[in-house]
Amino acid sequence: MTERKRQFDKEDLVRDIVLGFPKSADYFRRRKIDFCCGGNRSLQAAAAERGIEAEELVADLTELAAAHPQAEERDAWEEADSRSLIEHIVNKHHAFLREELPELQKSVTKVARVHGEHDPHLLEVQQLYGQLRDELLEHTAKEEAEVFPKMINWELGQEEEVLGKLRSAIDELEDEHEGAGRILKRLRDITGDYQPPAHACTTYRTTYARLEELEGMTFTHIHLENNILFPRYSEV
Repeated sequence: MTERKRQFDKEDLVRDIVLGFPKSADYFRRRKIDFCCGGNRSLQAAAAERGIEAEELVADLTELAAAHPQAEERDAWEEADSRSLIEHIVNKHHAFLREELPELQKSVTKVARVHGEHDPHLLEVQQLYGQLRDELLEHTAKEEAEVFPKMINWELGQEEEVLGKLRSAIDELEDEHEGAGRILKRLRDITGDYQPPAHACTTYRTTYARLEELEGMTFTHIHLENNILFPRYSEV
């Protein structure tokens, strides 16, 4: 039997591409295309923002899909019930942030103190990271204490009053995601895509690597919420 060839179009929404072909998330990260906060736009619009030809992205995605036919399934979490998805977000992504953010703060602070005079951009990295850390911890605490329980209550009772409060809360959370995305973009820009200079010590290099890991985990975290979980309540 001939395998079905996956088709992409420049008018496809970035979020829909990632939902239907999760492997594309890695490609979008490499091309610095936002598939979480900025995923609700066409491939052509995303390409224009990056100064890339949309046809190039379509060709690359088509080639990637051909090389990974086994990856052509929809995001598994799209089919999961909300309680299971929420538990996954809390147990994996929120737990990662609570463990990683304080430890990474130590490295960011040390590198800024030791190398900041020679590499002054590290002082901005320290300032931005501190802001990001505080916002993410406050954000996740609010989700767990207020928003996620309302989602479970809505699933149980389908009460319009609960749904109205949920939609207002989701709007706020999405705004906070946008803010985190802007900080992450600035961090990537001022670190030269997390490429340490030749003189960088081991701590300097590992700090950049951990910042890049944080970016990837945060993008996946936001993708699960903005593109899968939240629409279940905002589009009812």
